[in-house]
Amino acid sequence: MPAKDGLIMSADIQVTAREIDFVTRFERNWEHLREILGIMRPIKKQPGAILKSKYAEGTLESGKVGEGEEIPYSKFTVKEKAYAEMTIEKYAKAVSIEAIKDHGYENAVQMTDDEFLFQLQTDVTKRFYDYLKTGTLTSTENTFQMALAMAKGRVENKFKQMHRNITGVVGFVNIMDVYTYLGEAAINNVENQFGFQYLKNFLGFNTIFLLSDSEIPQGKVIATPVENIVLYYVDPNESDFVRAGLVYTVSGETNLIGFHTQGNYNTAVSEAFAIMGLTLFAEYIDAIAVITFGGATGQTLGE
Repeated sequence: MPAKDGLIMSADIQVTAREIDFVTRFERNWEHLREILGIMRPIKKQPGAILKSKYAEGTLESGKVGEGEEIPYSKFTVKEKAYAEMTIEKYAKAVSIEAIKDHGYENAVQMTDDEFLFQLQTDVTKRFYDYLKTGTLTSTENTFQMALAMAKGRVENKFKQMHRNITGVVGFVNIMDVYTYLGEAAINNVENQFGFQYLKNFLGFNTIFLLSDSEIPQGKVIATPVENIVLYYVDPNESDFVRAGLVYTVSGETNLIGFHTQGNYNTAVSEAFAIMGLTLFAEYIDAIAVITFGGATGQTLGE
């Protein structure tokens, strides 16, 4: 007697487990990154919403006011500059039945899923690093240590001028600059989680991310207050998508990514589809310090 229609087969369970594993790992990576950065809960946006960076502008009036004379107001305004539109980005990959036969499921499917997830994560962080490089608090210093100090000082001073509280400052540096600064001394407190290398409580920073040449060049330090960093997302599980027959597996209360897998019998390939609308953003562009320095050669680490 044949099985009844609608029976969930073992293949269905394996596919669903693969989808759940993918979105759960992606969500866990971003949850961990938020904890490292110290940022609050992600903010949900609708597709088409425009993200705007903010900056303050104004003129300080002369403080030389005679006795009894009226003190002029110094006028400052906060202006906005459009940065990006929130959109749904679509990705897909496929593994042929021949690849599975030749290399096995783990190598052909699971390992490519791992790389797929890593590349999706890297795409978001790379755009964030590129945006940070456009920060307007700029200066040039002689040494790596002075660049770090001035980067931290400048962003803290900026937030004080804006009457905003700071719970911590996050820095972004080239990993080679850190090792050059320390010389032959070992860095014992480097943490490496989900592809992110970082130092906690280094030279007064809450967190310093150690990045590669492709993410930040040597001779540059970037810093911004924790409170300036926001994670915006579009929910890939929107009801309108579902009504259109596009159902993706999501994870947790915050749906950062949707993932769906299926077998395409027409081409005998295993297909995987991911959609997300994720933007890591610094709200005030004039609270991002981008400090250039002349090199770290010959420096030693203090007490």
